[in-house]
Amino acid sequence: MPSIRREEPDDAEAVARVHVRGWQTGYAGIMPDEVLNRLNPVAWAQRRRALGTADPDHPFTTLLAEEDGALVGFTTFGPYRNNQDRGDLDPAYGEVVSLYVLPAHWGDGTARALFAAARAGLRQRGCTEYRLWVLADNDRARRFYERAGLSPDGERSTYPVPLSGGRPAIGLVELRYSGRLDGD
Repeated sequence: MPSIRREEPDDAEAVARVHVRGWQTGYAGIMPDEVLNRLNPVAWAQRRRALGTADPDHPFTTLLAEEDGALVGFTTFGPYRNNQDRGDLDPAYGEVVSLYVLPAHWGDGTARALFAAARAGLRQRGCTEYRLWVLADNDRARRFYERAGLSPDGERSTYPVPLSGGRPAIGLVELRYSGRLDGD
């Protein structure tokens, strides 16, 4: 089983590499290849630093899963983002904002350990209910969340995916899943 710890400032590059690899593998066939191929871990790491994701006072917490000293996955959680806006938070509900694991660790318990740690962190914040957004076409993730006790609550959103060459963005349907934390 992996060890779980909180993100530190020096983790930005490793987290970004896992994030990009998670997108490229998990969203293959869902997002256009041109989008997945142009993902840049260096830029994603810089964005993490700019957002201050490792700052203890940040409203969201990122936990890392390590195995043999290497980062193999991460999750980010915190107060629910109304309209998925980090500037409009509702602390009455928790939200798992992200959960990514390197493909070599899919099915080995890493995602379950991270998800359990995120739920525990939300309970520590006093949340009894939580939500997350998942791409409607991401069947693997949807099965994972459903096995964890969440279910779609009827809310839908469109995730805009920018294309190159001045072409209009495409919209991917996201579903909101909800669950309770008091039964964990």
